[in-house]
Amino acid sequence: MDRNESQPGCQPDLGEHRECLTLVVQQSLRHTEQHTDHAVLAPRSPHRAVIAVDHHRAGIQHIVRLSHRAFVHRALIHVPHRNDGYRHARRATTRWPGLSDTGPTVADVQQLSFADVDPSVGFADGDPMADLLLADTTFVVVDLETTGGRATASTPGGGDHDAITEIGAVKIRGGEVLGELATLVDPGRSIPPQIVSLTGITSAMVHDAPRIDAVLPAFLEFSRGAVLVAHNAGFDIGFLRAAAQRLGITWPRPPVLCTVRLARRVLTRDEAPSVKLSALARLFSATTTPNHRALDDARATVDVLHGLIERVGNQGVRTYPELRAYLPDATAPQRRKRHLADGVPSRPGVYLFRGPADEVLYIGTAVNLRRRVGQYFTGADPRTRMKEMVALATRVDHVECAHELEAGVRELRLLAAHAPPYNRRSKFPRRWWWITLTEEAFPRFSVVRSPRSPRAIGPFTSRADAVTTVDVLARGTGVRTCSTRLARRALHACEERELSGCPATRGADMAQYAAAAQRATDLLDGVDSAPFGTVLSQIEALASLHRYETAARLRDHTAAAVETTWRGQRLQALAAVDELIAARPDGRGGWELAVIRHGQLASAGCARRGVPPMPVVDAITLAAQSILPQPAPLGGALVEETALLTRWLAGPGVRIVRADTGYASPVGSAARWADWAATARSARLAATQPDTHTDDLDDRYGVHRPRRTHARAV
Repeated sequence: MDRNESQPGCQPDLGEHRECLTLVVQQSLRHTEQHTDHAVLAPRSPHRAVIAVDHHRAGIQHIVRLSHRAFVHRALIHVPHRNDGYRHARRATTRWPGLSDTGPTVADVQQLSFADVDPSVGFADGDPMADLLLADTTFVVVDLETTGGRATASTPGGGDHDAITEIGAVKIRGGEVLGELATLVDPGRSIPPQIVSLTGITSAMVHDAPRIDAVLPAFLEFSRGAVLVAHNAGFDIGFLRAAAQRLGITWPRPPVLCTVRLARRVLTRDEAPSVKLSALARLFSATTTPNHRALDDARATVDVLHGLIERVGNQGVRTYPELRAYLPDATAPQRRKRHLADGVPSRPGVYLFRGPADEVLYIGTAVNLRRRVGQYFTGADPRTRMKEMVALATRVDHVECAHELEAGVRELRLLAAHAPPYNRRSKFPRRWWWITLTEEAFPRFSVVRSPRSPRAIGPFTSRADAVTTVDVLARGTGVRTCSTRLARRALHACEERELSGCPATRGADMAQYAAAAQRATDLLDGVDSAPFGTVLSQIEALASLHRYETAARLRDHTAAAVETTWRGQRLQALAAVDELIAARPDGRGGWELAVIRHGQLASAGCARRGVPPMPVVDAITLAAQSILPQPAPLGGALVEETALLTRWLAGPGVRIVRADTGYASPVGSAARWADWAATARSARLAATQPDTHTDDLDDRYGVHRPRRTHARAV
């Protein structure tokens, strides 16, 4: 079907106007499938337009001026009667002949050119916002929909560039919406199917929409004197600037603010792992959900901008220049090193920054290597040590990976091998603490760095946490905590202490003590977790004696012990499997495949959409690394690698293709106490929250503390 032919059954109809705080500009609809929210300010609007304004006088005069310049055919000012806005509209229309305010009367408006619009007026000469507070700064938040991602042609004068299909903009100041502009744009070409699937904008919808040469001057007028804001501003502003260049319009060079850069500067990666608009909209509870339509995405970006500005306000940022200075900026040494990213592919993998002596400075992982490495040379990472690292770097090596899981595992292994000075985590993977059972006649729990047996509980990041857990385990199993080494024929007879006494039975011989040692062994092996039940009974007994603080302290220690034991048992369950093959959907109709042996990634691959996965599984299995388990916890595997694989296997959509010896947690694991541990942790957090209702209550007497009064000087 020729997209330039008129479509049957598409009768022109007058669109509904939309209410807004100050003004709304709306276009009538030609196609029934076009949404009523798509307004236009353009001289080639094919039919009549409705302009809805409220009682703000400045808004009425502004939109009347804009209407007189922009609309080619007929216009109608719609103002609610019986208010001040009606009188202001009357005064405005007397200044502009041809506009009417008397009900449905339509008056002809003379078409004016845009010769009187001086696009050079902007912020190129001086900075009028130097002392302007952010609350008084006018922002125009803009979002575009396009036919693709190429803003400029590959060759000068070429026509292979993509075009704009929709513009949405919201003008705000001080948290108040001043106006909105939205319109579909005829790109002059058909819209690719994948773009139609993403945005829902079809070629039929833009059939009678204005061209960019009519819309762009109107947008420049709408955004005159304001700061342009966009989510990933390089994309949106790049398309607008390229369109202006093709039309011979001088780009006014307005100040530009990118909410992606601002979010990455303000928010931590723990708080916002992703800075996609949809993720930030959820984080800041935006009133509009982004849906790849220009106006809705612009409205969502407004809420994100307000949320980010609230955050920087706590940092003493009050003006726009202060906000610009707050953003990350690339230093000269960083910009000079951009060529280091030239040979990096756009694939998942691991990257290594190397220094002058070919030493590894920093190791990282990325889904898109080229994009991530390039960010180090643009100032996107505000950390001082990263700028220092980039200044020292002379080369960037990379390792391509099949998928994100393989990249994560390779990163952990490279960090363990090189211990780069600019990495902070995972550089010393063997520095864990473990709890083992000593090999003696009267075994005890021992906290060690390198256990000689796979039978251990852990890992612990600090020795203090491990010692606290030993106390809990000893309470539950009856294993002694005294440090005296006893011979086979000796009797356990340590000194009795009122505080932190030894839980083992006094006077017990080796045979009598064997039951406690067996309970400890069963707990380590995941055969029986009943000792935790014993400790819970002790907590209840302490509470019944009104020793609440002691009971709460033991509760918190027990909850930590349960969580650590259960986590270690899950890792050990994976390390015990000789070979496990799993697959996860890649989101594009294919599969990400992994071969895991004894808790380590032995091979990885991908089966793309349309490729039978089982032949790929057989191929990567034959090429998989041979893993020989060692007499150590997790068979000698890196703790973080096994933990990463365990989390990946528990992810949504993951299927176990094959497991030689089965993959399951021990039947007597600490999992049965996991819910109790979660409840106990919640109780601890609740206890740390201040009670605003009882702050003034004196705990000793149950009365309110006397308030201090200050005598006023006479």
